[in-house]
Amino acid sequence: MKKVLYLIIFFAVNISFAQDYSNLVKTYLQQNRSQYSLQQQDISDISIASQSYSKSLKAYNVYVEQRHQGIKLFNSVSPFTIKDGAVYSAKLSFTENVAAKVNGTSPSISAVNAISKAANWLGLQNPTNLNLIETVSDNSYIFSNGNISQENIPVELVYQKMDETGALKLAWDLSIYLLDSTHYYSVRIDALTGELLATDDWVVSCNFGEGSHSHTNTESILFSEANVNNSSRMLGDGSSYRVFPLPLIGPNDGPDQLVLDPSDPIASPFGWHDNDGVAGPEYTYSRGNNVIAQEDANGNNGVGDRAEGGPTLTFDFPFNLPQAPASFRDGAITNLFYMNNMMHDIMYQYGFDEESGNFQVNNYGNPGNGGDYVFADAQDGSGINNANFGTPPDGGAPRMQMYLWSAPGKVLGTLMNINGGPLAGEYYAIDSNFVGGTPLPTTAITEDLVLVVDDNAGSSTDPNDGCDNILNAAEINGKIAVARLGGCGNTFKIAQIQAAGAIAVIVVNNTPLDPTAMIGGGSSLDIPSIMIYQSDGEAIITALLNGDTVNATLRDDGTGNDPFQRDGDLDNVIIAHEYGHGISNRLTAGPANVGCLQNEEQMGEGWSDYFGMVLTIQSDDTENSPRGTGTYALGEGTAGKGLRNKPYSKDFAINDFTYDDIKSQVAPHGVGSVWATMLWDLTWDLIDEYGFDPDIYNGTGGNNIALQLVMDGLKLQPCNPGFVDGRDAILEADQLTNGGANRCIIWRAFAKRGLGVSALQGSTNSRFDGTEAFDVPVDCELGVSDNGLLENNFVVFPNPSNGELNIKSRYDVGNAKVSIFDMNGRKVFNQEIELHHIANINASSLNPGIYIIQIDGDNRSQTTKLIIN
Repeated sequence: MKKVLYLIIFFAVNISFAQDYSNLVKTYLQQNRSQYSLQQQDISDISIASQSYSKSLKAYNVYVEQRHQGIKLFNSVSPFTIKDGAVYSAKLSFTENVAAKVNGTSPSISAVNAISKAANWLGLQNPTNLNLIETVSDNSYIFSNGNISQENIPVELVYQKMDETGALKLAWDLSIYLLDSTHYYSVRIDALTGELLATDDWVVSCNFGEGSHSHTNTESILFSEANVNNSSRMLGDGSSYRVFPLPLIGPNDGPDQLVLDPSDPIASPFGWHDNDGVAGPEYTYSRGNNVIAQEDANGNNGVGDRAEGGPTLTFDFPFNLPQAPASFRDGAITNLFYMNNMMHDIMYQYGFDEESGNFQVNNYGNPGNGGDYVFADAQDGSGINNANFGTPPDGGAPRMQMYLWSAPGKVLGTLMNINGGPLAGEYYAIDSNFVGGTPLPTTAITEDLVLVVDDNAGSSTDPNDGCDNILNAAEINGKIAVARLGGCGNTFKIAQIQAAGAIAVIVVNNTPLDPTAMIGGGSSLDIPSIMIYQSDGEAIITALLNGDTVNATLRDDGTGNDPFQRDGDLDNVIIAHEYGHGISNRLTAGPANVGCLQNEEQMGEGWSDYFGMVLTIQSDDTENSPRGTGTYALGEGTAGKGLRNKPYSKDFAINDFTYDDIKSQVAPHGVGSVWATMLWDLTWDLIDEYGFDPDIYNGTGGNNIALQLVMDGLKLQPCNPGFVDGRDAILEADQLTNGGANRCIIWRAFAKRGLGVSALQGSTNSRFDGTEAFDVPVDCELGVSDNGLLENNFVVFPNPSNGELNIKSRYDVGNAKVSIFDMNGRKVFNQEIELHHIANINASSLNPGIYIIQIDGDNRSQTTKLIIN
């Protein structure tokens, strides 16, 4: 019976995929030809490059190419959205009046000669043993690698659009993957003259600094796709992995953990160590259907060491940080294997499946090209301070290269531990760097904490910064003192507190960013001092003001003076970022064409940063908390700005990027960071509306909604998109998926950053000709507040709920009253709460249904619909 069911499903899936929408597309183009200023001959020869069904959109994404006399126009691929048997939308990249713009239809140089020309233009050796392997169609061939490419070289006749004239030049389009993996060139060679017309690079590098490169050829270890039988997946394979599991950013966010069988049964139905579709693993090492992770310390792209889990698939390798990366190589490979598989499984839920071009050897009977799992190289020795991801079209295997990072100049360590109570745990801090001062000792200092109180006699207005005459010296004597950073010199502050008898000082940063090392002359300072995060410090100060006893231990545990290189394989945000390049390149204009994010205003780096951040949100994060990309690799805490010029935050005091800033930011990383800032704002606006759901697979929170909209927007946007294109695609995704329920939330989020209704994009091949605007549609103008928009004072989440509720306030309102009314207006719940930031209430006694919750406090009130399941 299982076999019959499987065959029915397989048949149905493939019938849906085989549905031909060519006539529907042609009819649409014919009816709308004048709207697009197209001639009849411009639409008479089209082809469908790829298509897929989107479950979230409940529509087909069909990607259509324009051709002239059977020769396609390069990057003319245009997304059509087909819903309920009709064209819902189309975003054309077609050229009008093609016949008048082409320079010929017959090449003067051969395909094999074009490869030699390309090698010469790229500074490569002349190809040798270049043999024709396959004739795909008229004017489309596959040649051997010629000893210049890791992969065989496909060559196809196309028309290349020349930006300056609009002319269409006949060209050979071919791709060469360099032997050292640094570049995967997509090249157009003039088919009449042999000149180089255009070069794109499918390898996206996210370097921060330069490193040497030296690679030799690599052998292919991909197997052909196997047939799938009717075996169903067993309940887990018993695999376990010691990793820094999501949502952890990396070692700077929490300790490593041993996780049990984290594979998703929908995305990876036979687990992470299968590729034949039969229950039971084929591999006991770090290899499976979605990725092979291996070390490449010598940088040769060969078959390196893999992490071996043995017959029980137990990948439990200690990290024992800090130490040299070579000492935890198996652990690094395991974390890299885990993160690649997690990216595969999570993004599968949001529409990056086989038919949409995801990365799998075996598609298990689903449409799309297989044979393309990720080659993930750990501790790659060909460079430093870098990471990259090369994405060929669907069916071509991508490669991720993760490098080591220079020993950071500023390293936070776990220098403080609170012993017991609600604040118990390790805390990141940075030691002071006073000239001649006393560093934190390696022997533990354990004592109660005392908050400094001064008389505010000077210019400082904070009684807890130690900048004025200290009033509580008797309490401080023999204790560890706590003081805010304040407005006086650090040397003066510490000397004052030392004179009061403190044995050590904890300084609380006055910004949400990483704490910094206090500097200055310190020859008179005989006690150690450290600085901690603002959020951690304020929690401690609140406890001390409440009269709580807080006991702490300070010591130099070595983590704050880490001389070792950082390993990018442990930075989950960087891994997600690199994998994200594969996602955005395969989803934009379809998986058959990965050259649509090469224009100046493209946002590829932004999507990748966003993926890394949205997957590492934790329940206690806030919208204004700073977040950065690559904080672990750079030796920063989780609030560091990372690799970008500004950390991500909704707070304009931390990140004030608007659309116009792409003119001053370097492309592509700076441009992408502006886009990611907008997506980050949108995500938190949706979290404010729907709450946060830690279930990243099947959750219903604002974070899940945002990620789905971003993924669907990638499918809907045109080739070579700009910011306005990306915004409009997300609005269209919300209309298709949610009936436009979030339309105004989306508009306000983008308008706040200058991408309002009146914003002008200009050419997407330039980042200097756009115009920002901050307006929203009239029906979305709900009022005025400090930032020009009306925002809720309180957020109730999760909603729907089982009755266990969180109430988050934008303001410290103190005493507040929560009332819940049924739909007949009867009060069924009432509770007084203390509402400083987040408070919890238990209304689980209520029957399932729809209610109204009213929150009143500090001259602020709000009424919100509440659903109890």
